[in-house]
Amino acid sequence: MSIYVGNLSFKVTEADLTAVFAEYGSVKRVQIPTDRETGRIRGFGFVEMSSEAEEQAAIAALDGAEWMGRDLKVNKARPREERPTEDSVPLRRTGFRSGNANGGGERRRRFQSRY
Repeated sequence: MSIYVGNLSFKVTEADLTAVFAEYGSVKRVQIPTDRETGRIRGFGFVEMSSEAEEQAAIAALDGAEWMGRDLKVNKARPREERPTEDSVPLRRTGFRSGNANGGGERRRRFQSRY
């Protein structure tokens, strides 16, 4: 299982996070997700430790602690929820009607007549 670490500074590195959690046991892996488009850190990360006891000690000590100017949110990571795919989501009616209904066609005619 892994630990969720939220409200991270956008300047944090994997080495910084490893150093903080190493005080409570052996850190197996650290992951800090980044935004796909900007490459900027998303403000949270995940830490895996060697044993359950080490994880519990780190969570108890670091949840709510101030680090790099921010109050950390540290708890057990929950499994990732599956997002619905386009095929599994039913289509919704938007209420938009073309033509003169709701003023759509009228607005189009006024715009064309100006030029």
